[in-house]
Amino acid sequence: MERNSYNSKESNLKEAPLLELIGKEIAEIAANSALDRRALDVVILDLKGLSSFADYFVICSGTSDTHVDGIARNIEDKLDEKGIKIWHREGERRSTWLLLDYIDVIVHIFLKDAREFYNLERLWGDAPRTIVEYRKDQ
Repeated sequence: MERNSYNSKESNLKEAPLLELIGKEIAEIAANSALDRRALDVVILDLKGLSSFADYFVICSGTSDTHVDGIARNIEDKLDEKGIKIWHREGERRSTWLLLDYIDVIVHIFLKDAREFYNLERLWGDAPRTIVEYRKDQ
């Protein structure tokens, strides 16, 4: 699937249900890919109706900066295999927080202390959340 084929939410209202499915699907693939690398406390927040910049957050933790980077690389690789290209990446190697921006889905990968400090789950407390458990079928 070409990334640009669903780049604009306003492009065609008839495609809106497809856009929602794609965003949710990207979030689920990202979450499962994080779990493939033993990410901790993986959560998907549904921000539709609460945010103008993204529909979903995927939030997870790693145990070291190397672990955080490995989780991020696996998510990028798995989504790239499905034709979903990253739009932007924030954070460097040896970082306490990496952000992968897929436009409708933003993935946050933290070290435990940084996750507790920024506490995005509390900040977006009105968002419905899904705790993600490992699924082998992704």
